[in-house]
Amino acid sequence: MRKFLILLILFTFAVPAYAATIYKWVDKDGVVNYTDDYSQVPALYHNRVEALEFFTEKTSPVQTPRTTPGIKEEMRTDIYGRDETWWRGRVRPWKDQLREATEGYENAQKKYIQQAEGLGPFKFGKLSLTQYQMISYRLELLNKEMETYQGQIAEANDMLARLSKEAKDTKADPAWLE
Repeated sequence: MRKFLILLILFTFAVPAYAATIYKWVDKDGVVNYTDDYSQVPALYHNRVEALEFFTEKTSPVQTPRTTPGIKEEMRTDIYGRDETWWRGRVRPWKDQLREATEGYENAQKKYIQQAEGLGPFKFGKLSLTQYQMISYRLELLNKEMETYQGQIAEANDMLARLSKEAKDTKADPAWLE
């Protein structure tokens, strides 16, 4: 009974240590993410994940992170130290402009075609001069609108081409521009 009591006292005063591994990664928008389940890390970020091991003692509130040697975070940058987040921030507005201008152009083109059908050869004799002038005026406005969208599309394509060349010159990952 005495040996049992001594063992019980030893186990009571032994300080248990706990370990936990937390995985950290930064996504394409620059948001830092954490999980304790490696399978929850998106495959795109597996090469950039950092494993943090926390060792705690039950009596100590202090946690000490350690990086696991097998898994390391690889911070990739161009020759000027600019990372994926910086490049995506530069490209995003131009891609948005390209998308919006393309959609606007397509919508204006559809309206133009609909208005032009009103001036068809079979309807010409049925339209009054005022109706004809109104349709012609709307066609002019839609044509100017399409020209504006074409200019925005050309500007966005030009800037995206410049950014692509700049990325190539600075040795940035081309995938960052997608």
